Amino acid sequence: MNDRLRISRRGFAGGALVLAVSRTPGFAQGFAGLGMSGEGFAPVVPGKTFAFPADHGPHPDYRIEWWYLTANLVDSAGTAYGAQWTLFRQTTRPGPQQEGWANQQLWMGHAAVTRADAHRYSEAFARGGVGQAGVEATPYRAWIDSWQMRGLDGMRENTLAPLELSASGADFAYALRLDADHAVVLQGEAGYSRKSERGQASYYFSQPYFRATGSITIDDRPVEVTGQAWMDREWSSQPLASGQTGWDWLSLHLNSGEKLMLFRLRQNDGHHYASGNWILPDGKTRQIASADITMTPKTLTGIEGRKIPTTWDIAIPSLNLAISCVPLNANSWMGTSFPYWEGPIGFAGSHGGVGYLEMTGY
Repeated sequence: MNDRLRISRRGFAGGALVLAVSRTPGFAQGFAGLGMSGEGFAPVVPGKTFAFPADHGPHPDYRIEWWYLTANLVDSAGTAYGAQWTLFRQTTRPGPQQEGWANQQLWMGHAAVTRADAHRYSEAFARGGVGQAGVEATPYRAWIDSWQMRGLDGMRENTLAPLELSASGADFAYALRLDADHAVVLQGEAGYSRKSERGQASYYFSQPYFRATGSITIDDRPVEVTGQAWMDREWSSQPLASGQTGWDWLSLHLNSGEKLMLFRLRQNDGHHYASGNWILPDGKTRQIASADITMTPKTLTGIEGRKIPTTWDIAIPSLNLAISCVPLNANSWMGTSFPYWEGPIGFAGSHGGVGYLEMTGY
């Protein structure tokens, strides 16, 4: 398949998913079609006032959207694990929502678990309008087939907690409880996240404070785990410029209690666009300008004929931060219909901790 049609949670594109579900031709612009025109769909503009619980639910007037969670976990022996749960929504055409099989929403789910010696994943596709997949803001529930993320009794709309999360594949399963004491964090400029100098953007907020408890099963061997989790919510109608070929995205839990979100959008002219958000333990944030971020790929891992940069050096002088990131499992390849790399990492240097790395377009 053409690399321009590959997809991940931030590469979920109209033409690409239609191609996957219906096998009709797709014509992508930029990475995975995310540079396609958003004409007819709702625009992303600065100044949005976020409202909860409504913004935990779907936004069908926008072309693309995702609910995405990663967790860095350990068992009682100190063995490290990662877990991923993703639900994508895509609208095939603008206009009023149709009923039943005429509904223009398409859904895709990804789930994965990772250990140093194993990486297992699964995916699911669904049509909207028939109950097979969807998101409800009240009471909170996101699902595709039997995979689900749902609010538990006492869920607070500002923290999106507590939640119950579950998914399974042929050779893995997990069930986690997620708790948080801090409110969700708006990314970018009060939730308006710029993706290029040309005006492409998304609405973007996160819950980086989840504490996770539960179990992971790999090859019929369950283990109890605890750890930290990070959830991203993002929606847009045209989030990327046509010349952007992929991205490198990190969510980092520092041992000192801070959180850090970073992304670098690679452009075919070599002038990459970066952005970051330094999140303090009390929930206050500090935006990091592109010019203050250096993300340097180091070790390359060969996967399915590609060279994937699985170790990175990160420097942010204004934060006195200089770290080296290494993967728990360098072969954390999501060999789904639209392949990409996603897996847990550790980092050390001026700061230490764990996190997740996603890379697309390689």
